[in-house]
Amino acid sequence: MKTNQDFKNAALAALKGNWAKAVLLTVIYLAVVSVAVGPYSASAVRLQTYTQEHLSYSASRGIGQALSQAMSQTVALASDPAYQSLQRQSNGTSGVMYLLLIFVMLPLGVGVANAFLRLLRNGDDALVQNAVGIATKGYWHKVWGMLLMEIFIALWSLLLVIPGIIKAFSYAMTPYILEENPELSANEAIDRSRYMMKGHKFDLFWLYLSFIGWFILAFLTLGIGFLWLQPYVYTSVAAFYEEVKAEYEQKGGLI
Repeated sequence: MKTNQDFKNAALAALKGNWAKAVLLTVIYLAVVSVAVGPYSASAVRLQTYTQEHLSYSASRGIGQALSQAMSQTVALASDPAYQSLQRQSNGTSGVMYLLLIFVMLPLGVGVANAFLRLLRNGDDALVQNAVGIATKGYWHKVWGMLLMEIFIALWSLLLVIPGIIKAFSYAMTPYILEENPELSANEAIDRSRYMMKGHKFDLFWLYLSFIGWFILAFLTLGIGFLWLQPYVYTSVAAFYEEVKAEYEQKGGLI
């Protein structure tokens, strides 16, 4: 297995001369995320602020009186027309957000990951065009594959947080497999990722952890640094995929 530095060096070599296009794709991707999540976040903040303003009680007179006061204020708040309106807005934007996440962000995530893989593999620098093209080709198969992956991770997370995290790393190669092996069903693509990642889940975790210093620097730049960090991470993970894929193929594969 190659080292983290090998993956990072391969990523930097691929990104050399292509940073502007990589940053542009990142900006577009983050803009789409903002469109999907922004309205719900704003409505949730308004609802939370209104709730906090109308649920102000003190425990200075005893826990029993405080609980009674809290219950009465909660009942009154639930029948408040302004609160009900904010609640409906939050529920509505929540529904729209989940639809956008499923039908836009999931396939676009596949497109972005594989666009950086193409850049790494053969120097194809049409990052934005490739991301959109990959996301829309075999669209429903990619939506279902990524949605099924997220469902599996969520179900494992119901047991405890740690099993969910482990499965997230186990299924991490699924976006690449869905694009490179369209003949596989969603379940088969997830299974292939699981086989590829046997013995390598910690390796991928360690690769992500190696970016912690860059993450801190990006945070200190008020988030601007993430425009460069995200392509660096994506391309490094693409290099990691190439490594585990080669090892998987050398072993003859299982599916």
